[in-house]
Formats: sequence, C-alpha cells, structure tokens
Amino acid sequence: MDDFVIIARDLTRKFGDFVAVDSISFNVERGEIFGFLGANGAGKTTAMRMMCGLLMPTSGEIHVAGYNVKNETDAVKKSIGYMSQRFSLYNDLSVQENIDFYGGIYGLSKSTLKQRSQQLLDELDLHQDRSRLVSDLPLGIKQRLAFSTALIHDPSIVFLDEPTSGVDPLTRRQFWEMIQSAAERGITVLITTHYLDEAEYCQRISIMVDGRLAAYDTPENVRSTYSARTMDEVFLKITRKSS
Repeated sequence: MDDFVIIARDLTRKFGDFVAVDSISFNVERGEIFGFLGANGAGKTTAMRMMCGLLMPTSGEIHVAGYNVKNETDAVKKSIGYMSQRFSLYNDLSVQENIDFYGGIYGLSKSTLKQRSQQLLDELDLHQDRSRLVSDLPLGIKQRLAFSTALIHDPSIVFLDEPTSGVDPLTRRQFWEMIQSAAERGITVLITTHYLDEAEYCQRISIMVDGRLAAYDTPENVRSTYSARTMDEVFLKITRKSS
C-alpha cells in the first residue's frame, strides 16, 4: 500500500441520472507518470476533481497521498499540486504576484516562499520579467510558470488537467520535458489528455470511454492487447467495441 499514492476502488460519480464516472478502480505508484486518456466528455476531469477533493464521489473510495478524500479533504489538498489548461494563472497579476499568491495558497512561510521564488525565477530565467503581467507572456513561458507554481510547495503528487490542449507541438514537447524532470525527482504526475500520442510519455495509462476504464496498463501492453501499432488504433478499436 505504501507504494501507491492514489488508490481508487469502485469510484463513481452521478449527476442526477447521468453517470459521469462509472465504478472505476486503479492504483497510481509513487513517482509514476500516469495518463488518463480519452475523448472530451469521457469522465477524465470529473475523476480528477474527485481525486483532488473538489468533488465528492457518489460512491466508492479514493485515497490520495495516504488520505481518505471523503473525510480528510484538507490534508489531501495540502499534499497535491493542480494545474488546469483552462485556469491556472491570473493574467492581470505579474509573474512575481502569481508566485507569491500560490505560495500563500499552499501555506509556505515567508522565508520558504522567498527561497522557492528565487529558485523558480532562476529555473525559468524570469528575473527580468518578474514584474511583467502574465497576460503579456508567450504561451510556452506561461505554461512553464503555471506548472512551476503548482510544484512550489513540493507536493507528493501533481494533477494536470488537459495542460497541453491548444498548444503547438514544440511547446508540448518542452512541457513534457518538465513533467519527466518532476517525475525523476520523485513527484507523481497524473495527467488527463485527449492527445493519444502523449500516452507514450507515461509509465502507465488508462483509457476512459463513457465514464469507464476501457484499458488500464502500460502503453506497450495496451497496444499488444489490442494488436495495434499506435494508441489511435487502440482507441478506434475500443470505441467500436463499446458502441
């Protein structure tokens, strides 16, 4: 059990009669890059929101960083980082103001925040741009800053919700280099994406279809199971089977 940073058992979420997440079970190991793949509306974001303690399950159990999400929500939130493609940084605040804001949200002391802020600015080479509004930053730099602020408190796990949606291939590749670097430092990364080729960057993946886990294994084993050369072929076979 100590090797798993996420343990989900029969995790379910309903909205009225609609079942968004349908009794899914999986484990995520410490330091692993785990991919939640699937089309938009498959249930990936709903599942992630439950893992983060932002949405309570209708039924089932979910433990994150050793805490039960249902009754230890605050402890879960202090142990994780979160980045969304839709909303991560405040565009009307400067680079430094965003760093200070997220450091405060995650409960860093003034001395720790000062140290982590300098380190972050060094890593991103943003000292000269620390007073610049985030809205004026190039997309690639903005994305790297958002990821870095999600890690400013050294969480045991970071959740990335469609972080590469709408960005160019070069920016996507650079962002994945940052993800791999974080994983090498022992940070667990759970990422949702509808870019099936990004599965190859993950140690293990799940493919969600209509709220269920249609596949759950290493990318190589998933391709082998479906006699497919690419993850796109896997997805086509899965969706045809489920229709």
